[in-house]
Amino acid sequence: KTVFYFVSGEKNAGFDLLYHNMKHGQIATKELAEFVRERAAIEETYSKSMSKLAKMASNGSPLGTFAPMWDLFRVSSDKLALCHLELMRKMNDLIRDINKYGDEQVKVHRKTKEEQVGTLDAVQAVQVQSGHLQKFREGYHAKCIELDRLRKEGAPQKELEKAEMKSKKSAESFAVCIEKYNRVGGDFEQKMSESAQKFQDIEEAHLRQMKQLIKGYSHSIEDTHVQVGQVHEEFKQNVENIGIDNLIQRFAEQKGTGKDKPALVGFEEYMTALVPEGSKKSRGKAFRIPGLGKRDKEPDST
Repeated sequence: KTVFYFVSGEKNAGFDLLYHNMKHGQIATKELAEFVRERAAIEETYSKSMSKLAKMASNGSPLGTFAPMWDLFRVSSDKLALCHLELMRKMNDLIRDINKYGDEQVKVHRKTKEEQVGTLDAVQAVQVQSGHLQKFREGYHAKCIELDRLRKEGAPQKELEKAEMKSKKSAESFAVCIEKYNRVGGDFEQKMSESAQKFQDIEEAHLRQMKQLIKGYSHSIEDTHVQVGQVHEEFKQNVENIGIDNLIQRFAEQKGTGKDKPALVGFEEYMTALVPEGSKKSRGKAFRIPGLGKRDKEPDST
């Protein structure tokens, strides 16, 4: 069903409206690409932020029983960063698909413009003829009104005949104009009907393609949300699996200084050691400074 044919209107401006509506499709395609490009940038920024968090977790203090938990944060943040990085790549792939469609769209519109030259000529012709029709209608009516006025006023016969001649010629011209308008209008109707169907086909194909691209966008985000959910669930499960006893046991195994216990010590009595006779030490010579001994003293000078 050709819905677009009913947008023609009294001034036959439908062709111009449908043509520009077709061109607006290019704007929509460019704006969609820009929107997806912005989403890709957001995902890239988020991925970098998660990588920063992963690095922060990897630099967590290795001291204390809580230290192993930082590894869970690091792994989870790394995986989330990869999820959003992958979504960014999918968005970039989608942008390429949108741009490819945009290039094909331009070619279709250019070809359509060339094919619709005949309809454009028909539109212009019927608009021109419509103006002529209005002019001749007004002229004919004016002549008829003038003739009626002369008759009511009892104008001379010669003047009436002259007015009747003018009215007759005006009627003939009006009739010719009507015939031409109807002929041009018929051609316009045929071509406009074909063009309206063509524009509608293009618009339907455009909307189908745009919806297909949006589905790709939606599926990519949905897949990423599933992956993100799995990462969060894994993180939650890992936290649950590491019990408090496990953390304490791990700390003891990694930081423990040994399992040896101090041996019991009993009281020991002091025993005097016996020194063997042969082991008595010989008395050594005393250290003497020359000149200070008794033998070295000088005799009295008396």
